[in-house]
Amino acid sequence: MNIVSAINLPDIQSSLDKRNIPIQKVGIKGLYLPVQIKTLCGNMSSVASIDMYVYLPGNIKGTHMSRFIQVIQEHNYPLSFSVLHNLMKDMLERLEANNGFIRISTPYFIEKSAPVSGVKSIMDYKLSFEIETNNKEIKFIQEVQVPVKSLCPCSKGISDYGAHNQRSSIIIRAVLKEHMPAEELIRIAETQASCELWGILKRADEKYVTEKAYDNPKFVEDLVRDIAVELNKESRIVSYELSSENFESIHNHSAYAYIQHTK
Repeated sequence: MNIVSAINLPDIQSSLDKRNIPIQKVGIKGLYLPVQIKTLCGNMSSVASIDMYVYLPGNIKGTHMSRFIQVIQEHNYPLSFSVLHNLMKDMLERLEANNGFIRISTPYFIEKSAPVSGVKSIMDYKLSFEIETNNKEIKFIQEVQVPVKSLCPCSKGISDYGAHNQRSSIIIRAVLKEHMPAEELIRIAETQASCELWGILKRADEKYVTEKAYDNPKFVEDLVRDIAVELNKESRIVSYELSSENFESIHNHSAYAYIQHTK
């Protein structure tokens, strides 16, 4: 068998393209890999879906797709603010590009103790990192999706007893200027809800959750405004997008609120 040296094989991707149409994002999407995430309690193992793109000039035919995978596999460090910046730098150098985009999405797990019984259980959240370089400007976004409990103030105010409540999904997309543990963004969302959630609740815990939510009713508008107040205090956050979707228990639709703010 004849083995052909790579030196003698044509590099089709690097050839000139006469159409001269630039492509803003080209690369790989939906690559699944095991990852480590830097947390307040040490490094956590998870699995991530990874998207990696670069800008392709109009006169170049294609990018080198295998290089994206080589870069991410060689960058086997616990994910954090600084690690993502180094990953972006290495990707741009390897792909010979000026602008790029990386998104890493992963389940995120926190061990929590029930409020009364202290029983430990695992809560899952959704976490993603995004980093984008555009004309030498770098933007880093950390996103968390947090399930919480909300209780309707109107229902409580007009009813002789009881009030309808629902589970809510809060999404915070924060542009950061330095590292901020995901737990801190999650706690901001949980502490401003009518009540947070746990994986396991005993009867005493269920009583606590029911009564706490009843004593702390919030419209979807209240929920996002109260979270925004806390985000505005955080010096590590440059800007943010914030939303809550309340999955109504007495309607076949959701209540929704969204805030966008730049400091």
